[in-house]
Amino acid sequence: MLLAAALLLAGCSSGPGGEGGEEEPGPSASTRPGDGRAAGMRGITLPSWNTGDYSSPEAAAYLRQIAATGARWVTFTPTWYQDGAADAGMHTTGETTGDDALRHVIGLAHRTGLKVMLKPHVDLAKGGDRSGIRPRDAGAWFTAYERFITHYAQLAEGTGAERFAVGTELAGTSRDGARWSKVVRAVRARYRGPLTYAANYDEYRTVPFWDDLDDIGIDAYWPLADRPTADAARLRDAWKPITQELAAFSARHHRRILFTEAGYVSQRGATTAPYSWTVSKSAGEDEQAAAYEALLSALDGKPWWAGVCWWMWDDWPDSGETPRRLAYTPHGKPAEKVLRRHWADGGTEGTGGAG
Repeated sequence: MLLAAALLLAGCSSGPGGEGGEEEPGPSASTRPGDGRAAGMRGITLPSWNTGDYSSPEAAAYLRQIAATGARWVTFTPTWYQDGAADAGMHTTGETTGDDALRHVIGLAHRTGLKVMLKPHVDLAKGGDRSGIRPRDAGAWFTAYERFITHYAQLAEGTGAERFAVGTELAGTSRDGARWSKVVRAVRARYRGPLTYAANYDEYRTVPFWDDLDDIGIDAYWPLADRPTADAARLRDAWKPITQELAAFSARHHRRILFTEAGYVSQRGATTAPYSWTVSKSAGEDEQAAAYEALLSALDGKPWWAGVCWWMWDDWPDSGETPRRLAYTPHGKPAEKVLRRHWADGGTEGTGGAG
């Protein structure tokens, strides 16, 4: 997630049933393969931080817990690393999940009744924001990136993963439309399912290659408040100008918008900076739950919205840097009850649902 300065929200119109009474435009018909297959996605991300996470005994239990919320999708995030933001390539480390472990967990997910989105990440080995990756030699970096991403595209095809993300929050490179289009073509040559790119909430407008993809992916970490609040109605109102903008953006590109990530730590002030792991040291489970409620009630039923993959389920034993009671996981917190109410207790996945 991008640890960026908070985006100022503006605008006052609302969608159907809102105060403005204006109808938000939906996407026009598209002939891209897989269009509509992400509609109403109910997903939760299970990231990995070490080579063996996805083959550990906890993996099966986590997947059963995810499915019990009413989720129908799980996202996995194999990660390679760069030593420096200007380097020309990326590599595996001891924190990169092994291919066999990744194949294992995809099989487990399918046997649990979950569909899979594979969403490979590139991070900086010494810490820092991946949006700061700006290679000195762009040509060499894209050559290396294509090798990295097509490796996972082939793995996704071989394991039957139902969706694939060609990149995540690489704002320092994502304006290079020609090179990214070449990457997408290389991925399509190896993977037959629907593709997206996971742009950060303050990046998506400048991505020039949306028309090469099947869905517009956004990591939806918009700040919703300027002070801590557990008022779900207030937070839902904060979504109104955002949803109006997203509806228009979807219509311009004839693509639905998938929230490839969204999430809130269970800390006081989480809604002021959803992208931050460390907003405060005070627990804020009610604020986290209100944010979940606001997002789902504000977005459910929008014709241009393709669903959400929440960040994230439990950390692996001994790997979490943030105490569980303050972390992004909704597990065992009021936010999980919100998910179950929307997803497991009679919620719908929408027209053309992927569940």
